[in-house]
Amino acid sequence: MDALRVVSLMAATMTMGLVAGVFGLYAHTVMPGLAKTDDRTFVGAFQALDRAIINPWFMGGGFVGALTFTILAAATHIGRPGLPWIAVALVLYLVTFIITIAINVPLNDALKAAGDPDGIADLAAVRERFDEARWVRWNLVRVFASTTAFGLLAWALTLYNKAS
Repeated sequence: MDALRVVSLMAATMTMGLVAGVFGLYAHTVMPGLAKTDDRTFVGAFQALDRAIINPWFMGGGFVGALTFTILAAATHIGRPGLPWIAVALVLYLVTFIITIAINVPLNDALKAAGDPDGIADLAAVRERFDEARWVRWNLVRVFASTTAFGLLAWALTLYNKAS
């Protein structure tokens, strides 16, 4: 049980860090960079990025992995000093997960559903319907929640080490 406890907590911490990094990268690099582009470039580039991120590395190793491993870490730390920190990290990541599924993914999907930018008559209208400001605002919530969750899991690892 001890091996499962430490491996699940390490995996939760690592995958949470990966997810926080992805959301952070979108916040400080991708979206500010795309904001400075013309409508055709924005639509085409965002569509390509969104298609590319749906891959086993991000989906399994990060996005779903962070949830799975954090749940497993919480279950294996019942009665242990790190549990409160892991539990708060899990709640914060659930918020991140729900925001992604309820807000960011539908916006992404609507933009992809607009079709090939070369065949879109009014790219400005497509970009406006995407609502960059809303996407960016909710992404900042994801950045804050997932980065805080990462820090809490790192603290739980520290507590695990002290208790061992």
